[in-house]
Amino acid sequence: MEVLEQNRLEIVQEYIEKAMDYPRYSELVRQLAKTGKTTGPNQSEVMVNYTKLGDRRMARWEKTFKIPEDIQQKLESLEKDLVFLALTESWCGDAAASLPIINKVAETSPNIALKVVLRDESVDLMDTFLTNGARSIPKVIVLDKTKNEIVGEWGPRPSIATQMVEDCKREHGKLTDEFKQELQVWYNKNKGENILEDILELLALE
Repeated sequence: MEVLEQNRLEIVQEYIEKAMDYPRYSELVRQLAKTGKTTGPNQSEVMVNYTKLGDRRMARWEKTFKIPEDIQQKLESLEKDLVFLALTESWCGDAAASLPIINKVAETSPNIALKVVLRDESVDLMDTFLTNGARSIPKVIVLDKTKNEIVGEWGPRPSIATQMVEDCKREHGKLTDEFKQELQVWYNKNKGENILEDILELLALE
């Protein structure tokens, strides 16, 4: 078990070294959307359109989401030295809604650094942090630099959305197109609150 954990730690540290910061990732998505491209090997029109949609969503969340003052104070006084390593792709709708919120958390705390890698360029990392056997994204891995250990994971969706997905699969056996629309409506109505709650719980700040 200790050997497995050490391997996980080494893989995470390796990818942190070559990861990009969030502003660089955001700019990458923006440029891909402008030029009609997407991350990953599938450059189909569908995936390109998802990237364009993701770019618009990210820009909106980056502009509108604000962390409440009382939570700002908690984050500013956080004493742990943490790295959030996020696996994502530009076409991922859940990532477009989540990463801007997580970035605001990281920006607020002087002791949290957010790093981003692309899933399809990081297969060994992704396969170390599967969700129910699947390469689901976004996935955020939390490394405590002081303790030199992985102290948490988050993703691919906030807790309420995860329950919604499970309920839909139980009822229909899959995620229907109608449900996917409902999920985006939920993200907009929730305004990032559930994502923030989940991250605060992960940081033991709730």
